[in-house]
Amino acid sequence: MVENLTTLHLVKDIVKVDLIISARWLCPIVPKDILLENHVVVIQAGVIIAICPIADSHHYQASETIILEEHVLIPGLINLHTHAAMSLMRGLADDVPLMPWLEQHIWPAEHAVVSQSFVRDGTLLACAEMLSGGITTFNDMYFYPLAAAEAAVQMGMRANLGLVVLEFPTNYANDAEDYIDKGTSAKDKLRDESLISFSFAPHAPYTVTDATFSQINTLSAQLDIGIHTHLHETQAEITQSEQSYGMRPIARLANLGLLNSTVTLAHCVHLNTAEIKLLAAHGCSIAHCPSSNLKLASGIAPITEYAKQGINIGLGTDGAASNNRLDMFAEMRLAALLAKGQSGDATAISAHQALAMATINGAKALNLSDKIGSIEVGKLADLTAVKLVDIAIQPCFDVVSHLVYVAGREHVSHVWVNGDLKFHRPQQGDGLYSQVEPQELGDIINKWQTKLGEFKA
Repeated sequence: MVENLTTLHLVKDIVKVDLIISARWLCPIVPKDILLENHVVVIQAGVIIAICPIADSHHYQASETIILEEHVLIPGLINLHTHAAMSLMRGLADDVPLMPWLEQHIWPAEHAVVSQSFVRDGTLLACAEMLSGGITTFNDMYFYPLAAAEAAVQMGMRANLGLVVLEFPTNYANDAEDYIDKGTSAKDKLRDESLISFSFAPHAPYTVTDATFSQINTLSAQLDIGIHTHLHETQAEITQSEQSYGMRPIARLANLGLLNSTVTLAHCVHLNTAEIKLLAAHGCSIAHCPSSNLKLASGIAPITEYAKQGINIGLGTDGAASNNRLDMFAEMRLAALLAKGQSGDATAISAHQALAMATINGAKALNLSDKIGSIEVGKLADLTAVKLVDIAIQPCFDVVSHLVYVAGREHVSHVWVNGDLKFHRPQQGDGLYSQVEPQELGDIINKWQTKLGEFKA
């Protein structure tokens, strides 16, 4: 919970700390629906040790103090479903339905170019985009996890890497066993990297057999990591499953024992009432990807009904190849607006709920809610500052409403991970990253755009 200094401890002497961030507004997320004014967050060794009014901050002496008089401070945003390296395929095949998009464009392009260097470069580019939009953590699903980890660590971002499993060969692996072996090997090699966590990522029910799902379920329990998969993204997927298995995909997963609180299901556009209750009963999380679902004409997920049943709903962008932005401000706004339009209820999915989906709900899905997702004493200092002064977004009557319905990623001014500044946007000029030069990102873009140009739809 958010604690005032006087309830935290009695301070007799000046306490030396690393960083104090003083903000006009602070939205802690936990407790919910709270907005604090003129407060400071006190950080030592990457951890929040106090939250108190500015008037009480004289008890602390900081090596650095950042004063944000026109800003709201929020937890770092969490992108609960993406394929980061596919940023290099942004706009490669637009205005195409999902399966033709995959089979005729994306998979052939991947077969031609995907490699360790592709994944490292694409993930680095994605991390730069995400950091500049206030995202501090992403839940990934792609090949070559060691290369993805290299990029995330270079940028200083937190990443949950999905250890992809398919039945068919790719440049990365030959069959399900090979995918699993390479994934678990990568996990072992990265076990001491504090910014990196893992899940098994069987791609989808239409690309993974029952035997492989069962094996992953066993390994997930043994290794104490979650499962991240696509589910009920399109009606065609459901029809195919009924023809091949005599049941809908979610029924297959339920029969295999794959529904539990460690499972994050991406999309879930087409669920009936019984299936919604099934997910709620098993404590599964949903990664709602409204922009991608619309762009691929997959449909509109009824998240109002999911929320009523108490399902934990986080937000994801999907990959930049199918979105085409890794922009959580856009996802928050669209999630709230679509829920209202679909349900006919203007009170459905409030701004506070949308912001929670982009923060604490994502942390819960990744089993990281004890560390990130809210601004609380004892949690890691993953923080995003948003400046609310541009003429185009004034006046501001409700700060949280403004964050969801008015502000955009271009208003992000500072992003911290573990209390370290990873991105900031000066008043003049482009945003600056602490751990990558613009020239490196430019070289990556030029290199891969040339190689992928022949696959443009």
